[in-house]
Formats: sequence, C-alpha cells, structure tokens
Amino acid sequence: MDLLENVVGMVVVEVEVPPAVAVLLGVAGRRSRHHLPHTLPHGAPGAALSAPFLPQALNELALGSPSLVVLPLDVTDAGSIGAAAGQVQEELRGAGLGLLINNTGARRRSTLETETAENMALLYATNTVGPLQVTQAFLPLLREAAEAGRGQGLSCSRAAVVNVSSAMGSIGVAAAWGDAQDISYRCSKAALNMLTKCQALQYGDSGILCVAIDPGCVEPAPGRESGPVTMEESTQGVLRVLAGLSASSNGTFWDWRGQRLPW
Repeated sequence: MDLLENVVGMVVVEVEVPPAVAVLLGVAGRRSRHHLPHTLPHGAPGAALSAPFLPQALNELALGSPSLVVLPLDVTDAGSIGAAAGQVQEELRGAGLGLLINNTGARRRSTLETETAENMALLYATNTVGPLQVTQAFLPLLREAAEAGRGQGLSCSRAAVVNVSSAMGSIGVAAAWGDAQDISYRCSKAALNMLTKCQALQYGDSGILCVAIDPGCVEPAPGRESGPVTMEESTQGVLRVLAGLSASSNGTFWDWRGQRLPW
C-alpha cells in the first residue's frame, strides 16, 4: 500500500495573532490536513488567501478566518520555498515569525527486502531535506521574532522551530516494527531528529527553540475506521506540549502525550 503524501503542499500563516505562526503541510496526508483546523486560533480577524487544490475543510477554515494566509509550497523545490518565504515576509509587514511547524511528510510501505534507492532518496528529500531548506529560508523571520523577544527565555511564544517527527524514527524506541518496517520512512525521520538536534545547538543561542514532536498515529490501519489516537487527542496534546516548552526543552523529542522520547 502506497502511503506517499503529496509533497506539493502549502504554507498557512496566522498573521494577526502574535506571535505569527507558519504551518507547513502536505495536502494529501490525512494527519496533516486534519490537524490544521484544531491547531490554529479559531475565529481570528484578518485576511486569507485560498487555492482550489486545498482540501475543502482548509478552504472553509481560511475563508472563515480572514487572518489566515494560505500559500502553495513544494518542499522539494528551492524556488518554491524561497517564493513562499518571501510572500510570508510581505504578509508579516516587518514583524518576525514566532513559530514554524514543519509538518510536511511522505511515507511508503516497505521492508528490508523490498526497500529501494528511489524510495530512500524521495523520502529523505521530503522528510529531511525539505525541513532543512524550509527552516533556512524562514530563519531571518524567526531571528526577527527572537530579537523582538530579547530578555525572554526560549519558548514557542518567542521563536521556535517544531519538526513533526515519529517514534518510528527513534533509534531507542523503533516503534511499531511489527506493524510496519517502512525502512525509508524510519531512516528519514531519524535523520530529521538529528537535524532538530543540530538546529537546537546552532539556533538556541539566538533565542530560537528547536524541538521534534510525534503527534501519534491518527491514520487508521487497513480495515479500521480510526487510528489508535483520535485527532482531538493528538492536536490538544500537541498544543499542551508546545505551551510547556522552555529552554530546557531545546533539542529534545516529545510525543503528543508530553512524554520525552529517546533519539
């Protein structure tokens, strides 16, 4: 079963509820498209830009929340990333970006016997290189927010990068091995975890908090109507985790329940 998410996604920016938030997500993945309505502030005033390829729920959310700005993005294309960052900068009108959530992702079913070089390269490009390049492009805006909050400790209310990872990429846990080997996915998420640690070491002194988080499995297994974690449980859990992060959390890995995960 091919679970490849569409890497041509979008940037959703909440521009009028400080600090500004940018959520990067693919349009084909169930977890990505359904998390957004629960994650962003509800009913905030402002202006929205929609696009015809967006899921209906996201279109409705954007049209009903004028401060949401929705922009197209391909995380595997440097030109697309640069254009999105430029448009976000224009929308922020000199303000910084307080929170960047890298939530694009791709996954393909595989085993050690069936894994291919093509899958490995594709998933690394999407799940690891994509968040690297997106964060590089948005870094000036994150630094502006961090500088504006000088004197505050590290937190998601100052400036932060949140990389959406998976316990399947934890070397210490290697979650769900008996259910799905998915080698390329696991390796790409393990690499994303190392990227998160490197970002924390580099950007922490600049006032930017960097963490990885596993939102749980909300994707139902074949033959089941729902995943082991409901969307509401996952999103509310993630929000609680983000609200509680501080300087001591920089460079760490968490799950939606607030439990710290080993790398």
